[in-house]
Amino acid sequence: MNVRAVVLCALGLTGLAPLAEAAAPEQTPRPPLTRGAGALVGAEPAATAAATPSSPPMQPPSAPLAGPTPDPLRLRPLDRPASPQHAALMRRPADLQGTAPLATPRPETRSPDIAQQVLFGRAKKRRGSVCGNFDIQGEKVGDIAGRLKGCGASDAVRVKSVAGVQLSTPALMTCDTARALHKWVENDVEKAFGRGNRVVRLRVAAHYACRTRNNRPGARISEHGRGRAIDISGFTLEDGTTISVLKGWLDKPSRKAMRRIWQAACGPFRTVLGPEADLYHRDHFHLDMARHRSGRYCR
Repeated sequence: MNVRAVVLCALGLTGLAPLAEAAAPEQTPRPPLTRGAGALVGAEPAATAAATPSSPPMQPPSAPLAGPTPDPLRLRPLDRPASPQHAALMRRPADLQGTAPLATPRPETRSPDIAQQVLFGRAKKRRGSVCGNFDIQGEKVGDIAGRLKGCGASDAVRVKSVAGVQLSTPALMTCDTARALHKWVENDVEKAFGRGNRVVRLRVAAHYACRTRNNRPGARISEHGRGRAIDISGFTLEDGTTISVLKGWLDKPSRKAMRRIWQAACGPFRTVLGPEADLYHRDHFHLDMARHRSGRYCR
């Protein structure tokens, strides 16, 4: 054996020892579950730990953590402390009576006289109502035959008041027209001039009349001739003041309210004509139920 072979053999034998010492252990040690200064929880037995001299031992922290030392076996968070309300409730004596009543007290029973008046008032409104609405007061008239071709109305009624607002004269119309008038008065007219000074009366300028439009010869039959139109020329308030369409449309104190209720009528009614429509309607609102191809017609 030459010198070179002897040297290589010597180098191979000396390099095996470090490799044998650095060999991996049969089982990797588990890390501790919790940190702290105490003993490791869940660590391997001493025999296993001794078999791995290459692993450095765990060093305790230089300073303990602030606060109480947590229980290493407790993985859930601590319960919240009791609130002051809960503590006060626990200190409350068991025999202490509550301040709230056991049941809500009932209102006093109405006297028989008041109950009778209410029932009498409802029965009276029921007897005087038309078109299936207690707030539309009047009387049934039935079918009306017109003297001109195209005039007349079916199941007409004579309306005296709507939504508690009186009409200056009983107006003859169909139930569709009466319902539209009631909706307009209840939603827009009654409080148009102020909640403290409500409208209590409508001045009726025209209702059913078998005639042509604007009384012109040869013109078409007006919606008044079918019981589907009504003209309103003024509004009477609770304080006795009457605001006419002719003056109220231009007067500064009332013109905003006049334009507001004129515009609101274009909803329940399909045709609404006011002072700016033409000379025939400068002193009243014309409201009717005529159908138009383009929708509602409001001027």
